[in-house]
Amino acid sequence: MTSMRLSRLVLRDNTDQQWLFLTEREGERTFPIVIGTPEAFEIQRVLEDQEHARPLTHRLAFDTISALGAKLARVEIVDLRENTFFARLILTTANSEEEIQVDARPSDALALGMRAGCPIHVAESVLEQARSDESGPDSLPESGADPEQDTPETDSEESGGPDESDPPESELL
Repeated sequence: MTSMRLSRLVLRDNTDQQWLFLTEREGERTFPIVIGTPEAFEIQRVLEDQEHARPLTHRLAFDTISALGAKLARVEIVDLRENTFFARLILTTANSEEEIQVDARPSDALALGMRAGCPIHVAESVLEQARSDESGPDSLPESGADPEQDTPETDSEESGGPDESDPPESELL
């Protein structure tokens, strides 16, 4: 498993497809994952330290894990099959040294992982299949953030053009 960090979150208007980019902690490999708007907004809330008056789904799941005496130890993205990522939550409890694995969509796992502040790990096989850094660095416009920092960038973009369901190819690099 390779330790990763969320390096960029791209929020686009008029589409249900949002983008997040994971980057190696001790390297330069990076890749995007398309996620849904609710999960992207949850990640944005965590990054901006915002809360709703009442708990939304990811906050509810996080609070439930905590109330049951467990802790989200890490998020693992373990497979990529037919353009679909597979992830799992790794939970631990104070009463047991055994890890509990829970199957999850990567978008939900990453939203919960960001809320828990836990590590993100990606299987080497997934990283090799999904990496987008081979043709150069991420070409999205810089938002003034230092690319070496650990805090992810959040970009908001308006969609445009003939096919709003797919971002311009330059966004995938």
